[in-house]
Amino acid sequence: MDAKTFDKSRLPSRHVTEGPARAPHRSYYYAMGLTDAEIHRPFVGVATCWNEAAPCNIALSRQAQAVKLGVKEAAGTPREFTTITVTDGIAMGHEGMRSSLVSREAIADTVELTMRGHAYDALVGLAGCDKSLPGMMMAMVRLNVPSVFLYGGSILPGRAPHGDSVPEDFRNRDLTVQDMFEAVGRNQAGSLSDEALAVLERVACPSAGACGGQFTANTMACVSEAIGLALMNSAGAPAPYESRDSFAEASGRAVMNLLARGIRARDVVTRKSLENAARVVACTGGSTNAGLHLPAIAHEAGIEFGLEDVCEIFKETPYFVDLKPGGRYVAKDLWEVGGIAVVMKELARGGYLHEDCVTADGRTLGESLADIAGEADGRIIHPVDKPLSATGGVVGLKGNLAPEGAIVKVAGLKKLKFEGPARVFESEEEAFAAVQARDYEAGEVLVIRNEGPRGGPGMREMLATTAAISGQGMGSKVALITDGRFSGATRGFCIGHVGPEAAAGGPIGLLQNGDIIQIDARKGTIKVKLTAKELKARAKDWPGPRETQYGAGALWKYAQLVGRTCDGAVTHPGQAGERHVYADI
Repeated sequence: MDAKTFDKSRLPSRHVTEGPARAPHRSYYYAMGLTDAEIHRPFVGVATCWNEAAPCNIALSRQAQAVKLGVKEAAGTPREFTTITVTDGIAMGHEGMRSSLVSREAIADTVELTMRGHAYDALVGLAGCDKSLPGMMMAMVRLNVPSVFLYGGSILPGRAPHGDSVPEDFRNRDLTVQDMFEAVGRNQAGSLSDEALAVLERVACPSAGACGGQFTANTMACVSEAIGLALMNSAGAPAPYESRDSFAEASGRAVMNLLARGIRARDVVTRKSLENAARVVACTGGSTNAGLHLPAIAHEAGIEFGLEDVCEIFKETPYFVDLKPGGRYVAKDLWEVGGIAVVMKELARGGYLHEDCVTADGRTLGESLADIAGEADGRIIHPVDKPLSATGGVVGLKGNLAPEGAIVKVAGLKKLKFEGPARVFESEEEAFAAVQARDYEAGEVLVIRNEGPRGGPGMREMLATTAAISGQGMGSKVALITDGRFSGATRGFCIGHVGPEAAAGGPIGLLQNGDIIQIDARKGTIKVKLTAKELKARAKDWPGPRETQYGAGALWKYAQLVGRTCDGAVTHPGQAGERHVYADI
């Protein structure tokens, strides 16, 4: 393939490289060392979320260089650029978590602006941490250029050394950052010494890469393959493995193939491919955050695919992949038994996949799966007809407490029904302080409100609180509900995304201490034992949304724009408001 294969007169980059009027623009490219031939080839944006905030992103810059080699091999001209990432593990448990979900929109917006501003023709996007994955995929679908996504890879599991200070239950097993959050709870409860905590924090995260369980990053990495934006098997190898370079080079070549064939992001991301992605989340016991991100990606393509649609698929899909936090294994283990490709092969065998969807290599999903030799190992990937449970590891809930829905991860839970009196907290800080002081009782439903997208603002995750509860041995003895979010690493009976949120006048904002809440994950219901008349009376006395301390800046702006959680908490009209498609400029 050479430059003559591509007709620049139909590509966006013609606006910066072709004709006498673009001589000033070309002078800039010559200044950066490009040759005449390179200037007149298609321009491919190579976008990374590289930064030094956390191990999730630290390997992305090296992988981007390999992507660029692949683009060059296929007669394209790569143009690398970076965007932000807010890493949840660092932002967790303090005000910084308000920036996390907002960063998803900032990533999508800044990638869009960079692509538009420099008229790039195609996009390879690399991401490593939770919100950066959907943010990058949203940009691809929004721009509708030929696009390939590449995950930076997962972290290697940690191991505790033998020693008198480290309790037996931390030894001889894989450790993740989830264990550290739960260790804090045990330390606060007096069952783990400061010395042991200091030992564990030095060994839990031993390499570059995103959190190792089936938390949000690995969940969305699996989504990237299932939805078709990533090459098959590219998401699985851990970040430190140099074999990732071969997937990076292949991704660079693949985007040029898509460009040559005119296959764009919205040809790949369809209603069917979104359903495939939801199936993979369900069968792996993935993060509840997928219920937020899949609707947001769909929104960019103008596809109606909200939380209720996602949860319907969860309900119909068996859970058969044994991964943390509900199970026993980490991403490295899944990779060693064939990765998400074998999982999808099992789903296809059970008739759960649309195999006619186009993927990043230009072939259909069925054609790509036909090349996969691996089979379910029966330990990590169970046969689809012998699942861990008959329905997905994530369940949608609805009822008078959540008319717009809510979501709970049930993978690994033994108890799927809960009824108890509400203990209401007006913020995460209030709840965390009560947990630290053990100022709550077994049998209660802890309610954390005013943490939704608008009311937070920013829809914080609550891992510090839920991990502390688990560390205190109370994870199975209480339930927790919020209009905010939970980390993909959360375990226990924790219901998030309750909508409408308190700031929008939702029923969660009307709850009082002692109200009896009923949750049934088998039936998919969440109710408060109040009549419609009682709720209406309380609504009349509702004082309105809580005033936050964010009266200016990015969080204020987000709060003004953000929509409903069940629609993905998006901030613009999406495809429905488009007057042109960028790829056609």
